Amino acid sequence: MNLLQNRLRLFAAAACVGLVAGCGGGDIDIQPTTIDNSVDNSTSGGGGSGTTNPCAAYTTSGGQTVQGSYDDVSGNCTYAPSFADAGNNIEVDLRIPALPNDGAHIFQGSLFIGVACDTDACLANNGITEGGDGPTLTIEAGATLAWETNSNFMIVNRGSQVFAVGTETAPITFTSVSDVNGTVGPEDVQQWGGIVMNGFGITNACEYTGASRDALTLAGECHVRAEGAAGLDESFYGGDNDDDSSGRLEYVRVKHTGATVGSGDELNGITFGGIGRNTIVRNLQVYSTYDDGIEMFGGAVNFENFVAVYVRDDSIDIDEGWVGSIDKALVIQAESIGNHCIESDGIGGFSGLTSTEVEDIIGQGLNSNATINNLTCIVSPSVTQGIFDPGAGWRLREGIFATITDSQVISSFGVDSADANYCLRLDNRSAQAALDGDIVFDNNVFACEEQDNGSDLGNGQTAAQWAAANGDNVFATLAGQTDATATANTELVLLEGTPPIYSVDAATMSVDSATPNFAASGSDTANGYVGALNLGDVDWIQNWTYGILDGSRAQPLWFE
Repeated sequence: MNLLQNRLRLFAAAACVGLVAGCGGGDIDIQPTTIDNSVDNSTSGGGGSGTTNPCAAYTTSGGQTVQGSYDDVSGNCTYAPSFADAGNNIEVDLRIPALPNDGAHIFQGSLFIGVACDTDACLANNGITEGGDGPTLTIEAGATLAWETNSNFMIVNRGSQVFAVGTETAPITFTSVSDVNGTVGPEDVQQWGGIVMNGFGITNACEYTGASRDALTLAGECHVRAEGAAGLDESFYGGDNDDDSSGRLEYVRVKHTGATVGSGDELNGITFGGIGRNTIVRNLQVYSTYDDGIEMFGGAVNFENFVAVYVRDDSIDIDEGWVGSIDKALVIQAESIGNHCIESDGIGGFSGLTSTEVEDIIGQGLNSNATINNLTCIVSPSVTQGIFDPGAGWRLREGIFATITDSQVISSFGVDSADANYCLRLDNRSAQAALDGDIVFDNNVFACEEQDNGSDLGNGQTAAQWAAANGDNVFATLAGQTDATATANTELVLLEGTPPIYSVDAATMSVDSATPNFAASGSDTANGYVGALNLGDVDWIQNWTYGILDGSRAQPLWFE
């Protein structure tokens, strides 16, 4: 019997009554469910003057039930570190229910799912070779999970899976206790840590044999330490399986995150380390995060419908050979702080490699190769704030290859505060990738006073000049603040609606008082517009997002 079987035996009693077919066999219902807790089948006790306790529970190997404490006044469940914490990982299946009356699950310690292994022997001893071999965390639609301090966070370790499947009207929220209590400010960060997900996907932080990415074999062990953790908080990612599955996130909001362990070592909204393409991520929002919104270290996970609001560092960060895609994304930085909409690196540890080593990695297909479609970036015209660089658009460097289409970057709602408020920047080996045709931009609009950072790509062109000459990419010529909405002027017409985040139709768009010709090179816009949203298309941010639309926000957007 392996270690997982010897450890705690978890259950949530309500999960096996009419919710999951064949609970005894380990089957998992991953369909979104909103639970009516007015008839609760979970174990009584744990607080609330005899009220039936709806909190999550598990049973130890000795037969003792461990359950959260329920407060029937607040409607919240509280979980002490003895329930879960660093060093007290959850190692068998756990279901967290939705609570009645918007109750929250409050964790006083971290919630780590599965075993954190830094050797092949550890993985073998625990019977872990891929996602699904370890425990599963299932979170019901409408549930809220909250933490008290930024020293506490959530990890899904390799082999484990999380199925957090909300709905448009019952999203799942990961947030802080200060948010639950109503004391948090709309742009407050570092209220709790964030989420780290680890998988067996390929990362160029490890070494492989083979001539192409789809035929690689590990040349040794691969256990890369995840960012933002030390000691008992450490976890590891990496492997050779880009088809790995770490579960499913759908209609999920992550709010008020961030923690710093050391220089350049921080917790993000969600960190995806080696997450495989069979992980489903659809309708995901990060809101008010201290470091990056999402950061991918290798792997091949794909995203559909992503929202980032008030991210202080990079809203989308790519590194170590991520080869996934993002289809429709809305990024809104705060007025006074925010770094890149996209910061993308092709190769981890690039600065310490020789040019021969870099080319070998690229030759194996181990560098990042991202695909992004229908992205809207509304960028802060900010100066440097603390450890963060000024607000900017896209930065591609260190050997990343990329295809970005039907997207736009806008910083014109405010006056640029620094020369670094550029729309586009291509550095070192990625500049050469652009010249070689390994970076493809098509049907994109850039509206910044600083079109690029001014660097020569090596052929006498800047990044903006190269993009304008390759693909139907359009750069506005701006001097000072320029409203990009349809009601302001005819010089720059990119957005409309309330709030003005919806792209106008491509046929009615105006850049420098002219309609861009997106079909000039033979590839017109896929949806008839560029950007994330359009009033004539499905409004996929409705009902479940926070901080954007009236009725579900604490303050108006700064450019309204």
